[in-house]
Amino acid sequence: MTLSNIKIRAFTGSAIKTYLSTVARLRVEVFRDYPYLLEGDIEHESQYLKKFASCKDAILVLVFDGSEIVGASLGIPLEHESDLIKKPFKEKKLDTASYYYFGESTLLKKYRGRGIGHHFFDQREAHVQKLKRYKQIAFCCVVRPEDDSRIPNDYLPLDDFWKKRGYVKHPEMLTMITWKDIGKTKPSVKPMVFWIKSLSTRRER
Repeated sequence: MTLSNIKIRAFTGSAIKTYLSTVARLRVEVFRDYPYLLEGDIEHESQYLKKFASCKDAILVLVFDGSEIVGASLGIPLEHESDLIKKPFKEKKLDTASYYYFGESTLLKKYRGRGIGHHFFDQREAHVQKLKRYKQIAFCCVVRPEDDSRIPNDYLPLDDFWKKRGYVKHPEMLTMITWKDIGKTKPSVKPMVFWIKSLSTRRER
């Protein structure tokens, strides 16, 4: 693999629709990795992704290796997200209309560690800035036990990466989402913690 083959492109609104099935398959594959360990379902992912294609302010950033899609990152106004995602904000009586929500970034393993994660954030943040309607960006990630026996030897948490980009972890803001882990017979509830960045916050250099 050479980086010269890598292209990163952003799509918004209805232009996202063309790529929904491919992104759904990519998400199922990547989410099998730690920390999500998700026993995924393409139909479920496809249903989740439809809202991005129907929202004019949504964004999809894709990574192409030649003609193959190897990475994807999503964003949508928080008000268009599920009640579970909005719940911590409403509990604190925060104005959900002022928040833009970043969905998960998915990237095939062999492409990681090459700086593509910064492109995911750069392009999505630039999109939010252009909209001029949002004061904060938020996302959430799963919380796994520190002594989880399933942690791979080469696993690197992204906390430092997010902090350097100006995001602040809010342990008091949690939502609970249910899915089935690989190898398990029943779904279980997972805590998801939120990270938030004010658009006035500068990224560390």
